[in-house]
Amino acid sequence: MKKNADLRIKFTAINVSEENESRQPFKRPFRHFTSPKTENKEFVFGVQSVLETLRSGKEIDRLLVQRELGNSEILDLAREKGIQVQKVPLEKLNRITRKNHQGAIAFVSAIHYAKLENVIADTFEKGEIPFILILDRITDVRNFGAIARTAECAGIHAIVIPARGAAQINGDAMKTSSGALNFIPVCREESLLQTVDFLQNSGLKVVACTEKGRSSVYAVDYSGPVAIIMGSEEDGISDELIRKSDDLAVIPQSGQVGSLNVSVAAGVVIFETVRQRSI
Repeated sequence: MKKNADLRIKFTAINVSEENESRQPFKRPFRHFTSPKTENKEFVFGVQSVLETLRSGKEIDRLLVQRELGNSEILDLAREKGIQVQKVPLEKLNRITRKNHQGAIAFVSAIHYAKLENVIADTFEKGEIPFILILDRITDVRNFGAIARTAECAGIHAIVIPARGAAQINGDAMKTSSGALNFIPVCREESLLQTVDFLQNSGLKVVACTEKGRSSVYAVDYSGPVAIIMGSEEDGISDELIRKSDDLAVIPQSGQVGSLNVSVAAGVVIFETVRQRSI
């Protein structure tokens, strides 16, 4: 009896093992969840929150409203304060936040913008020689922060950026600048062409740093009142600004790459200005 029982147990064990081998293992279906993509954390959402932010007078870099809705109160208040509104599809708003945004998101600037007219007037009143940096189409936040850090170290009086097509001044920009954006004035202008006209009429020489330059950056005179224009690595300085500039300067290079990071290029021309003024 015992022998027969052992045989039955062994036979059963073999059958179970064979059954397990023939059975396909269960595979849980793979699901890919995509988190909402956010550009930064300095934004407010919801109709009432956006309205209160507009009324508070805080600097707003971008205001997004759902194309299909377009809250009239938000649009009217933004128009009154001169803030550009972007009408975007619902999907874009959902990529920024999955919370109940009610079709409105406002990106709040980390700084307060200065008026260029006041900066120039104050500089002349102090008996100082104006030194202005204009950034055309530079949209990379970290490049902007690095340039701001260099500019503040060099004693530049103000950085000028366009109202559209500029880097967003957020936490990343503040961090990359090592806090320099807390000290150097940033002026946001509707038209850089008009800004150049104003600076030239105020007695500043406008120098565009571009690969199309006629002179080496080391041959240009920066000792007087000057504004230097830097462009993005992708697009450079716009043709209109190049035509308006008083001088075009190029950084001499001998390597194979033939291209500098814009923050590095800015550092070269900025500290050449510092060197000339210290002689």
